Amino acid sequence: MLGLLGRSPSHGYDLKSTYDRLFAAARPIAYGQVYSALSRLTRDDFVVLTAEEAGQGPDRKRYEITDKGRDRLHSWLFTPDAPVPGLQSNVYAKTIISLVLGDDAVHLLEIQKSEHLDKMRDITRRKRDADVATLLLCDHALFHIEADLRFIELTMSRLAELKQEALA
Repeated sequence: MLGLLGRSPSHGYDLKSTYDRLFAAARPIAYGQVYSALSRLTRDDFVVLTAEEAGQGPDRKRYEITDKGRDRLHSWLFTPDAPVPGLQSNVYAKTIISLVLGDDAVHLLEIQKSEHLDKMRDITRRKRDADVATLLLCDHALFHIEADLRFIELTMSRLAELKQEALA
């Protein structure tokens, strides 16, 4: 929300519309979340309420980013995010536990691979006739899934070795 307000003052309704256009495909947001975020941003002095205008329903409140908000936005924009995932994925943990329990780790990895392939097909379908922003989001997700699939294949090729270490 802070980034969207960085462009120009806006009403909550307009912020939601802009958010939906730019991000809703990956992360939908409800009106209540918008107004909750605006309330927190106001409380923390990152935005100020600049006007209240009568509308057909409740009064429309116009919010504007403050200097403190611009500083926070700039800090957020230019602080690098840690690469995700970390050194241990859930698939890895499940594989180790299945080996420790004597369960079928190959079956576990095969159903995980199938789930990943299904997700890839879904995301690939979303790319048809999509705008550039959606294409980028889909490609980002596909690259992560491809990396997971490579990890699954590598894990399958090393299962015997991994089992020896897990049971040692």
